Amino acid sequence: MFRINKNWFGIIGIALLAFAMQPKKNIKLFMAGDSTMSIKEVRTYPENGWGMPFAIFFDSSVTVINRAKNGRSTSSFQTEGLWKSITDELSEGDYVFIQFGHNDEVPTKKTATTPEVFKSNLLKFINDTKAKKGIPVLLTSVARRSFDSTGKVISTHEQYANITREVAKETGVLFIDMDKQSRELLQQLGVKESQYLYNHLKPGEHPNYPDGKEDNTHFSELGAREMAQMALAAIRVQIPELASRIYTPVKK
Repeated sequence: MFRINKNWFGIIGIALLAFAMQPKKNIKLFMAGDSTMSIKEVRTYPENGWGMPFAIFFDSSVTVINRAKNGRSTSSFQTEGLWKSITDELSEGDYVFIQFGHNDEVPTKKTATTPEVFKSNLLKFINDTKAKKGIPVLLTSVARRSFDSTGKVISTHEQYANITREVAKETGVLFIDMDKQSRELLQQLGVKESQYLYNHLKPGEHPNYPDGKEDNTHFSELGAREMAQMALAAIRVQIPELASRIYTPVKK
C-alpha cells in the first residue's frame, strides 16, 4: 500500500514559499499622452498631470517613465520622436499606457487628426508595443469640466473616446475608460464642487497665476490624485500582475 510521507508536505510548502518570495522582475511602465497626464514644470504649478501622483504608488520593481507632453496628439507624439523614445527603451513585459484625444479632436489645432488617422495611430502604438513584447493599455481621455444649463455633465470628446473604445474591443488589449469614470465623478460632485479638481485659482491665490485662473481641462493636485486613483483602481481589477506591484504600506 502506498504511504504518503508527511515530510513531503513540508518540503512542498517550503518550495512554494521560496517560489513566492522570489524577487519580481523589474519592469518599466511608460506613459504616452498629453498635458492631462504629463509632468508639469514648476512655473505651471499647482497644475498637475495625473501621471505625477500615479508614479509614486508602485513598488521598487516598477520604473514609471512619463513621456506625456503638453499639446501632443497621436500624430505629433510620433513626429517629435516621443513615441520612438518609448519603443527604443521598451523591453519584454514592460507596460505602455496610451491616452490621447484632447489634441487630436480639435480641428483648429495643428496637432489635430481625423478620426481615421487617430484610429490608425492607436493601432500603430499597439502593434509597435506588441512587436517589442510589451503590454499596451489603452485609456480614453479624462473629462473636461463642462456642464449644461441643467447641471448635467457634457461629453466633450465623445467621438474620439468611442474610437479608443472600439480599438480596444477590436484588438482585445487592456482598456481603462478614464472618460466615463471621470464624467461620473464630475456628475457626482456637481458644478460647484467639481471645480476643485481643476486648476481654478482666485487672483492672488498663487504666484504663478497672479490674475487667477479658470482652467477646466487641467488638474489641480487634488484632481490629479483623483484621476490617478481611478487608474489604480482599474489596474487592481483588470491587471493582477501589475496590481501586485502597487505599493502597500506595512501596518505597524
